[in-house]
Amino acid sequence: MAKRCDLCGRGSTKGANRSHSKRQTLKRQNINLQVKQLGDKKVKVCTSCLRTIKKKEK
Repeated sequence: MAKRCDLCGRGSTKGANRSHSKRQTLKRQNINLQVKQLGDKKVKVCTSCLRTIKKKEK
């Protein structure tokens, strides 16, 4: 199961944990995905796309 937004295609990014001695450990920062019903389909949508959808409905 891919952690990607079905509308904009945005996915996870890489970041780094850094200790006091500046050693880095790579980590993955996942996006905030929500499963929503749009029309008759269930889609995985990031929260920034949800806000844009809600704004366009007004």
